[in-house]
Order: sequence, then C-alpha cells, then structure tokens
Amino acid sequence: MPASPPHPNTGAALEPGLRFTAPHEYARLLRTAHEQVIGGVHRPEIPSGLVASWRRSMDLGIDPDQHSPRHLHDPADVADLRRGHRLQTTLPALTDLLAEEGSDGRHLLIITDSHGEVLWRIGSPAVLRRADSLEFIEGADWSEAGIGTNAISQALTTGAPVQLFSAEHLVRTHHEWACTAAPIRDPRTGHILGVLDVSGPLDTLTADSLRMVRCGVRVAEELLAKHDDDARATASAPPERRKASRGSAAAQSSAGVRLELLGDKPAAVLSDGSQVPLTLRRAEILALLDSRRQGWSADELAFELYGDTGTPSTVRIEMHRIRGALGSVVASSPYRLTGLQERGSDARQVMELLRQGKVREGLDTYSAPLLPRSNLLCVELLREELNLAVGAAVRSSGSPELISRWLATDMGSGDAGAVEALEQLLGPSHPRCSAFRARIDLLDRTLRS
Repeated sequence: MPASPPHPNTGAALEPGLRFTAPHEYARLLRTAHEQVIGGVHRPEIPSGLVASWRRSMDLGIDPDQHSPRHLHDPADVADLRRGHRLQTTLPALTDLLAEEGSDGRHLLIITDSHGEVLWRIGSPAVLRRADSLEFIEGADWSEAGIGTNAISQALTTGAPVQLFSAEHLVRTHHEWACTAAPIRDPRTGHILGVLDVSGPLDTLTADSLRMVRCGVRVAEELLAKHDDDARATASAPPERRKASRGSAAAQSSAGVRLELLGDKPAAVLSDGSQVPLTLRRAEILALLDSRRQGWSADELAFELYGDTGTPSTVRIEMHRIRGALGSVVASSPYRLTGLQERGSDARQVMELLRQGKVREGLDTYSAPLLPRSNLLCVELLREELNLAVGAAVRSSGSPELISRWLATDMGSGDAGAVEALEQLLGPSHPRCSAFRARIDLLDRTLRS
C-alpha cells in the first residue's frame, strides 16, 4: 500500500529505510515529528506504543530538555552489585561478541539490571567520553522513570528487542544516538535479568545491529543455562569429584593448546592429550591468527573470510565458539593467539625449524599441506608460502636424501627445481633422478596439452 500523505503542516512523511541510507536526513525529519507530537500534533508514522511511552515519561516528570538521568548508585559502588549479579558470568562472552574497545571503536556496550540501572559499559575512550556527557554511566537509571523513553526502557516495558533512532528518544540530548536493546531472561524462570544494549552515533546503526544484539542475548541465555546445569551437577557430585572437577577446569583454562592445521582433519590438542576436531571455518580463522603475531581486527578477518559481505559480528560469534571449545586461546583487540604451546601450530613449527636451519626436522614435521580443503585465497597463500619455504630449504640443503624425500611427497612431487638440484648431486642418469624427472616431464606435458 502507498504511504498515507502527511497531515497538513506536519512536514515530509518518514521513510524508515532512510535511517540506514541517510541517517542524518532521517534524524532531521524525526526531530520535526518529535516536536510536533510533543506539541499535540498527530503523526501517524510514529508508532502508538512509542507515543504512549513519551506520554508516560512526561507524566513521571521527565522533561524532553532534561539532561541528567536519575542516579541510583555511585559508579564506585556498582562493583558490589556486579559481583552478586547472575549476568556477571556472561560478560566475557558478550564483550567478545559486541564490544569495540579499540581506539577506533564507535559504539558502546551496555548491560543493565532488571530495573534499567547500568551495571557495565564497555567501549573505546572516545565513545565513553560521549557517554559521560549524557551521564550514561554505571549506576545511572535508564528506565522510563529515570530518563524517559530510550531503547533500554522500551526493552524492559515491552519485553522484546527494540531499536530507537535519534528523536525516537524522548530527551533531546539523546537525538544524536542510535540504540538497540533486548532483554536477557533467566532460563529457569523466564524473568528478565537485565538488558543488553548497543548504542552509538547515528551512522553506527546498521541493518545488522538488531541481529547482533539478539545473537548476544541468545549466547548469554545459553551460558546462564549451562552455568545452572554445571552448578547442579557439581552440587550433586561426591566431594572428591567436586574438588577434582574444579582443579581440572582451572588447569585446562591456563594450560597450552597445540593446533594441528596440516592435513584435512584439523584439530586442537589439549593439555591432557585429548583432541578437539575443528570445523574448516574455525581452522581457517586459527590459521590466520597463527600467521600474524600482531593480530587481526574484526574487520580484517571479516573481509578475509567472507569478502565484502563479511561483518565483524560474524567474526565475534566464531571467536566465542572457538573459546567455548578451546578455552582462552584467543585474545581480543586485536584478535591474536594466546596461551598456546611455544610453537602454536604444526605449520608454525615447520617454519620455525626451517629458520633454525633444521631442515630434516622441518621436513619430518611437514606431513601434509596446510588445510588442503580450504579455498580461501588468504589460506591458499599461506599454504603456498609454507610449501615454497620447505622446497627452498630442502633444495639448499645439498642432501640427496632430503631432496629425494621431498620429491616423494605430494607437496614436493612437482618441484622441478628439486629434480635439477638432485641431478647436479647424483648425475642425470642416476635411477632416482630418472624416476623423478619422468614425473616432472609428465606433469609438464599434461599442463601444455
């Protein structure tokens, strides 16, 4: 159906899609609508539930020109509230998934209690300073009664995910912000434990923002359920098993993990010797992290893994899953490997051995190509780099035995330079050289035909 024409003297009709394509223009139109509705003019494009929230807020004494929210606790006193709150256990995972703590981070991650009091806020120094100017800080009350209509208050009121953009907030100083929030519920009772909110400047809102927050809520509720199950299992176990379980978990969280990325069955080997199979996508991520000590940003990984369609939120979800399977092996901001055994992966071990001049040991360790099932360009380049490094080291070794071993592998079977090096050492007529030369010639003819 075509949109209804605007009421006389109410200005241009609102097109919601503009909030993503022309956020500042859409904000200007929203501000006009906000002023008119507050002044008593009916704007049918403004949802009735939102208008009702504005009215309730003003009935509670909130002025659209009000600057400061109500403060329930001093920020220094909030630490005690956090320690006793059930959402404390979800904070590391939610930080991994949704926070932008680096210097270029632009949005703020907020977690409140069930009444709308801010318990945690995480973001870059710049966005924290902007939040300070609104007193969007720990201990502040962001319910309707505390500061009027906002995404947190709406999530509490409706019990559902919500986005508020610019002048959809009641208070005018919030009109430069876009906020997405959703309630987190207790898996046991269904009661709201708090609200997860992501807020930032208008142009930080994307079509993906609501999905990110919903995903964060789902992860938080899964972690709460798992924590409850673990607590019940521990409580019902014999005392000696409870003690052993706590000791085992502590040891596992601090012990090194070794990655096996060579071959088509990637896995992580835990400190107790057990293997955790890796999906190809997680193995690809770990291979990229293993290749760069200075780490990767979420944006860089998203592009390498998914191209132009990649989003940082997808990367954060995968990182959360990797940590869930392997423990704290990945640090954030930037993403990088941590807590691994000295050489990290079998692929890195090969390169380290070659750098140390231990060609024989490197060739022994190089049992298969790096993730041969991966067709990601970045992984293909890493695979080729490793193959070239091994081939160059073997050819330079001057050892007929090592060169012959290299040529007998799938990785070295097409190395014409290795055949030439072997011929110089043994002579072209040597039977071993003849066999390898025949294969190279066959490959050459096949490529030419």
